[in-house]
Amino acid sequence: MKPYTRSIIELFDGKKRFLIPLYQRQYAWKAHPQLALLWEDIERSVARLMEDRRSLTPHFMGAIVIAQVKTFGKELQAFEIIDGQQRLTTFQLLLAALRDVAGANGSHYEAELQKYLVNDGIMSDPVKERYKLWPSLTDRLSFVRIIDPNVDADAFGPPLDDEGDVVRRSVAAHEFFKERIAAHVISEEGFDERRFEILFEALREGLAIVSIELEGGDDPQTIFETLNSRGVDLTPGDLMRNFIFQRAKGMGQVDHSLVVDTLYEKHWLPLDRTFWAQSASRGRQSRNRLDWMLTDHLSMHIGDLVSVETLFERYRRWLLNARPFPSVAAELESISATAAIEKRLFDQSPTDPIGNFGRFADAFDVSTAMPLVIYLATDPSASAYIDRALAILISYILRRDICGLTTKNYNRFFIGIIERLRQAEGNKLDALNEFLSSRQSDTDRWPDDVEWLRAWLGRGQYKGPRQARLRYIFEAIEFAKRSSLNEDITIRSALTIEHIMPQAWQGNWPISGFDAEEDDLDIDPDYVLRRTERDAAIDRMGNLTLLTHSLNASVSNGPYSIKMPAVRAHSSLALNRDLNSYSDWNEETIQERGIDLFNTAKMIWEAPVRPELPGQSFIEGNVAFPAAGTKCKFTYAGKEFFGVIEAGHLVVQGYEPFATFSAASRGITNTRRNGWNDWHLLDSGGDWTLAHDWRFQQAASRSDH
Repeated sequence: MKPYTRSIIELFDGKKRFLIPLYQRQYAWKAHPQLALLWEDIERSVARLMEDRRSLTPHFMGAIVIAQVKTFGKELQAFEIIDGQQRLTTFQLLLAALRDVAGANGSHYEAELQKYLVNDGIMSDPVKERYKLWPSLTDRLSFVRIIDPNVDADAFGPPLDDEGDVVRRSVAAHEFFKERIAAHVISEEGFDERRFEILFEALREGLAIVSIELEGGDDPQTIFETLNSRGVDLTPGDLMRNFIFQRAKGMGQVDHSLVVDTLYEKHWLPLDRTFWAQSASRGRQSRNRLDWMLTDHLSMHIGDLVSVETLFERYRRWLLNARPFPSVAAELESISATAAIEKRLFDQSPTDPIGNFGRFADAFDVSTAMPLVIYLATDPSASAYIDRALAILISYILRRDICGLTTKNYNRFFIGIIERLRQAEGNKLDALNEFLSSRQSDTDRWPDDVEWLRAWLGRGQYKGPRQARLRYIFEAIEFAKRSSLNEDITIRSALTIEHIMPQAWQGNWPISGFDAEEDDLDIDPDYVLRRTERDAAIDRMGNLTLLTHSLNASVSNGPYSIKMPAVRAHSSLALNRDLNSYSDWNEETIQERGIDLFNTAKMIWEAPVRPELPGQSFIEGNVAFPAAGTKCKFTYAGKEFFGVIEAGHLVVQGYEPFATFSAASRGITNTRRNGWNDWHLLDSGGDWTLAHDWRFQQAASRSDH
């Protein structure tokens, strides 16, 4: 087995033939990505020639494997193609396109290029041996017509059944190259012979291939299988590693060790460990960790979306076109820096802010933010603030999740922030905070406390695959509550989300004030209203808690007298010790506990930075009333009750001042009710507005600003 380095021109110089066996697949290269990448290589070689001819070194385009075929008499020297038929066919189509553009513009290069497409002189079979490359049967006729447009097609037998209906890939490739060549050498001033000459020279000097020629004792099949990884596809990480270290060859040695070996040991050997080979899922895709890391690495650098499928092609193009690193060593240093951060994201240590973000990203399925996180952690101007930056990012995502806002724009949104921060002057943390706080639309806004409270109290959160998200939220609240009590308790068992009032409440959790034995209960409008309110409250935050193990079904769906002691028994959790302050459990207490949880949550996950509006907020530990002097009324059992807001209380004649609307409803009716759905407020226009609607109108007004 003898390897030779040959340029594209040298490969076809002299009288010779390359034979593609019939069993090999037909020509398959497409305009994108294969032909486009080849043309980019050619343009780079042309640019190097024009910049500094002396600096031009051949760009290697892989290897072909050929075996010489025995010939007799006047037969031309021939080689069977073992591996590389796609490249050889493409090179012939490229040379044919060059010849055709030269001929169409009267260039003397037409005759020169013809020598590398066809053989002349004495030969055994001028019909077949005339062609440097002899394709497989399916491509033969279309290929020969490109190389020799005046050929007698009948000499090659009848066309295949689909010959007239199919545009062969070879025809499309020939047209692709003709268009690119013409655009390169023809301008408004006409054909540029000098540019064409440099283009030809680039093929002769700037692009090379390794031709491996087998000898008598070599086994072609074994070599073919070895070169093609014995049927195992190379991963993007494998391709990138080969691409990087092939460019690192020839760097010499230091202290009797090859520089390339030293670089591998320092930077890539850690990436060949089992940790990076483990599978990880993002959405519906599963890949090894190395491929995800390299995808995030490239996305972060180029500020654009990169898929795992196109990772190697995008990386190769970026490296060769942008030349972002002064050396291969610097390129590997950059990958190592990304790997160090991504490993912490995968490790998910709860004491490490970056590890905590990895845990958060898994729970909330936001791997789309990883390139931004890597930028924040590796850019010197941002990494000093990484803890605060990640806290801002988590708050942004988590608040939007509770509010039910869309995630479909996240991939481009987070990638776009990277370039914005790169261009920002001054403190990157402030730039991140200000940008996220400034967003206005449903697709990207950061909910403030008013909007967040509305969703926290009003939306069912226990639905779909949300248990991991809820567990993350409640664990953070639990930790915050313990910290406020100076507790340091380690919970070693798994935590699960549990409803306090069960989802199947109808059997054991009757609604106060109604007799479950009544036959006409389901048509009682008051009962139907209360039942609807309870059904809506079941999945809200105030009715959820953490347990160190799941309650069995009989306890979980059992009555209040059985379930509440079982929940409170989990006294190692501050969340459950807080339940001792409630003597009953219903929609009102669910609301009250929801507010208590919210007041802790808003201290953990900060609000966007926006100017406060004048006037009173309705979040003051509990839900506050409208402004003093507001008139209120409530109709019950055909009777109207009037009141007025004074000093933060609802004053109703004949009763002690009430601290909440619900307390007023309970005090007047002696039943448990949601007062926000009972009381109406008199506005400046003389109209009565339900307190519930007024509250959310205020919230919407504030969030719009």
